Amino acid sequence: MAAVDSFHLLYREVARSCHNHFEFLAVVGALYTARKGVSILYEFYSVVRLHVTPHILRRRDLVKQYGEWAVVTGATDIIGKAYAEELASRGLNIILICSNREELHNVSEAIAGTYGVNTSIIYADFSKGREAYASIAQSLRDLDVGILVNNARVPYEYPQCILEIPEDKVWEIINVNVAAAVMMVRIVVPGMAQRKRGAIVNVSPGTAYRHSAITQIAASKAYLDKFSRQLQCELRSSGIFVQLLTPLCVGDKHEPSAGTLHYLPAFVPSSDVYARHAVRTLGISSRTTGYWAHSLQLLAFQWIPGWMCTSVGRGLLQH
Repeated sequence: MAAVDSFHLLYREVARSCHNHFEFLAVVGALYTARKGVSILYEFYSVVRLHVTPHILRRRDLVKQYGEWAVVTGATDIIGKAYAEELASRGLNIILICSNREELHNVSEAIAGTYGVNTSIIYADFSKGREAYASIAQSLRDLDVGILVNNARVPYEYPQCILEIPEDKVWEIINVNVAAAVMMVRIVVPGMAQRKRGAIVNVSPGTAYRHSAITQIAASKAYLDKFSRQLQCELRSSGIFVQLLTPLCVGDKHEPSAGTLHYLPAFVPSSDVYARHAVRTLGISSRTTGYWAHSLQLLAFQWIPGWMCTSVGRGLLQH
């Protein structure tokens, strides 16, 4: 009988303890859910504020705000070219930098003819390392460079392990995706700091579908992210604005998007539409996708497992 009473007593104590623990866990769970809910609502509000407010406000005079000239590297790819065109439409003179001479001339002539601004080209192959920068520094020395767009990058076609990538390709990624942005900043910042105005845009195409990039590409994106954050802290007192621009899928305005993306035009804007939205965020957000639908995608994919992101990405790109 005494053993039964002891068992009942022990059972009641365990039940009371479990009940208290369940109450504690329920409170913790409720607090965590509330915190996540508030976080999602705040991020959604931030997306709306960033991408709606600039459309309501009066169009800014970027020449007056930053300077007469804009420098765009990687100027012949769809984002670089569209960004240069959008800046030209706002009255900035454009300096285009790329390693493709023929395309460089074509883009320069098209922008000058369409928007009536001055354009200049600089042929530079960033993959060669430090030898590319002496001529650039000389060409930009006496110009009022107000905006620098670091868009040069090495694209990738499919994921590869580090041992599968040729050594030359590794150096190319480092020289173009990382070193080019740093060296271009070193060239233009002294003049910007002297004039107490300027903007630097580091373009690092993101992806909503994680685990899809090769190691060096992913690392270079992380570098540009950290570099941009620290640079903003360092240059803020000099009147220089620094932005990390992380676009997702952007289509060529002359060619329809492939696969399922063809049916999602709102989520895959043409390059000119994307550039128009991205330039509106200049001076407002130091880190943005540049486009409202991309920001919503990024917000959604923060709560989705990596394997699902990869599966969705592959499905969207299939014909």
